[in-house]
Amino acid sequence: MNRLGDDFSGRIRGAYADRVRQLPEGGLIALLRDGHARGSLDLATGTPAAPLPADEAIEAACAALRAGVNQYENPSGNSLLRARIADSLRPVADPDTEITVTVGATEAMLVALLSTVDPGDEVIVPEPYYDNFLGAIALTGARPRFVRLHAPEWRFDPAELAAAFGPRTRAMILNTPHNPTGRVFGHAELDQLAELCTRWNVTLVSDEVYSAYTFDGRRHLSVAEVPGLADRSIVVGSLSKSHALSGWRIGFLRAAAAHTSVLRQVHISTTGGTAAPLQRAVLESGILAEGAWRPAPQLQRLRDRVLETFTGVGLACGRPEGGCYLMADIRPVTSGDCDSYVKLLLDHAGVLIAPGTLLYHDRPAGEHFVRIAFNKAAEIVEDAARRIERSRTALCATTG
Repeated sequence: MNRLGDDFSGRIRGAYADRVRQLPEGGLIALLRDGHARGSLDLATGTPAAPLPADEAIEAACAALRAGVNQYENPSGNSLLRARIADSLRPVADPDTEITVTVGATEAMLVALLSTVDPGDEVIVPEPYYDNFLGAIALTGARPRFVRLHAPEWRFDPAELAAAFGPRTRAMILNTPHNPTGRVFGHAELDQLAELCTRWNVTLVSDEVYSAYTFDGRRHLSVAEVPGLADRSIVVGSLSKSHALSGWRIGFLRAAAAHTSVLRQVHISTTGGTAAPLQRAVLESGILAEGAWRPAPQLQRLRDRVLETFTGVGLACGRPEGGCYLMADIRPVTSGDCDSYVKLLLDHAGVLIAPGTLLYHDRPAGEHFVRIAFNKAAEIVEDAARRIERSRTALCATTG
């Protein structure tokens, strides 16, 4: 894993906290900067371009601002919004004792870990991973312990999963539907996690921000529904991807009452609360009402088109069960590594995807994979498909 500290001088090391040196380097940022400067199409990041935000939410935000909803809200979140969020979950939560509105899922994850782990503790992280998880762990002073999801089905090896737990384990981060593989974890895996978390007295922090995106008739299973996990889990949710409101930074935490009382204390100390007018806008727009927002069919069509495009040029693509990303194996078309393939696609087709090495602590394990985002406007997906098709000869001739 690249860390900021690798490039720090001795003077800088003395000036800043050691935890800063443990933060991920953010290699995707440099890649995006280069790609955008060259006019590329971005299939690397999950910034939503599909679905579009609901018009009702935009209008409600403007109305709330003009109506004077511009000061502090209850730090735990607007009470009516908490009730609406609670009703949208399965099983239904208690809004007064189990729901806390946060500044996006990023703050929610940090609050969850700050509340449950101490410096030197271990936090289990499935690999490949969403790199923001590592930043949150670094800020707590804890240490990640990685357990592999094995391609092509992206499943845990039960023995490897069990071996990752130990006396220093205080938490595990799960992400379902999973970024970057698209796995939706089911009863068998969650039951095993329940047994292990109970045996080792571990808190499971479950990032479920993609719960609205499950495909092919699958149903999202929250850890809050699993016996043995409901009372020892913290669920992280967000409207960033599900409702295409990433700039609004509205997330939430769901946890049992005993956990929630602690989470709220830490939340107050980190941010003090979430933007009042935007909370009001979400509530009054009705976008959280049952049946009001169904993005999964649109995302499934985009998934299928992106799958068709990249399998058409020879990549071995997993079929995402949920989320907004797919992982593809480049070995059928090249003996090179993922960084070379990403550059090749950018140079010849002007399409940007993410190298798998950014998603692995064990970088050689990720060098044959790329991550592709499909929560993009249909015209972007079609333009990317045309560019790749036009470049097929060059791509095939170069990769060999």
